[in-house]
Amino acid sequence: MIKRMVLMLSAVLVVVGALGFVKFQQVKTAIAQAAAFQPPPEAVTTVVARQASWPSTLTSIGTIAAVQGVNVSADLAGIVEQIRFESGQSVKEGDVLVQLDTRQEQAQLAAAEAERDLAGVNFRRLEGLVNSRAIARADYDRAAAEQKQTEARVGEIQATIARKTIRAPFSGVLGIRQVNLGQYLSSGDPTVPLQALDPIYANFDVPQQYAEQMRIGSSVRIVTEEPSSAVFSGRVTALNAVVNPDTRNIQVQATLPNERGRLRPGMFVQTEMPVGANRSIVAIPTSAISYAPYGDSVYVVSELKGPNGQAYRGVQQQFVKLGGARGDQIAVLSGLKAGDEVVTSGVFKLRNGAAVLVNNAVQPGNDPAPKPEDN
Repeated sequence: MIKRMVLMLSAVLVVVGALGFVKFQQVKTAIAQAAAFQPPPEAVTTVVARQASWPSTLTSIGTIAAVQGVNVSADLAGIVEQIRFESGQSVKEGDVLVQLDTRQEQAQLAAAEAERDLAGVNFRRLEGLVNSRAIARADYDRAAAEQKQTEARVGEIQATIARKTIRAPFSGVLGIRQVNLGQYLSSGDPTVPLQALDPIYANFDVPQQYAEQMRIGSSVRIVTEEPSSAVFSGRVTALNAVVNPDTRNIQVQATLPNERGRLRPGMFVQTEMPVGANRSIVAIPTSAISYAPYGDSVYVVSELKGPNGQAYRGVQQQFVKLGGARGDQIAVLSGLKAGDEVVTSGVFKLRNGAAVLVNNAVQPGNDPAPKPEDN
């Protein structure tokens, strides 16, 4: 009995050992296969980086501002009696915009003019008497003072009436009307915005290291935002006297013509200024740049070797220093050399050492001066 049990136990151990050995070989084979697994190549487009000569320009973000701009407001309180403009209308300096009710002031003016006339008659009568010494000099001086007081009173009321006639302080274009007939306006209440649009200012900041290169009269190129991308030319007309201590930038103001009124105060624009001679750079499409907080980079295609020693086409991440942009292209100042094959699309799915399959049937834009269709 004991002998049979020993034989059965030995047989079970042999079977379990054989199964364990087979399973071990299977796991070992799977591990080897996983280690040798090569993911499929990623489909990308590429371009060969080329040397180019670009003008040394300083690009900055600017804001359009009116040479003169104001919210035309009521000087004195009153009720709106007449509105003599339409929203968006062009006006000349001195044009009447709003007339407030002045009936009370007109009545006061009539009474003051009557008092002035009476004071004038009394003054002229006493003037003849004082020359003949029929009255005291004090009476004559009192009459002269009363005449001046009544004239001043008339002038004060006339000034009040004039201040209730709201006029355009300068020539320009009106905004949206903010008053209605019969509305009571308090002193300082706005009636309509007024902006002088031609010429117009473009205000922008430049780093302090370029302050010495900013000159009054220097040319500035202004480009508006898409989709219109209109281009304007202007001149630097003012530099701020101080550098902003928070940003270490200096504010520059350019003046440019705006005859058609295409530029409006508050618009976002891009400014470009020449700051030196042309420089040699490597130009690549902006789509090739992988932007990251720790640094900008590109992926360069080259021949690599895998863990098994076999060669394949893969990418290596290369950190670069960027310059300005022009159209679809961006300047690379360092980190890349002419002749390198750079990935231009599919960058987001790549990693260092990844295999790639180049397909350049359709490529992203790479034009330094693109002309997009207006759709």
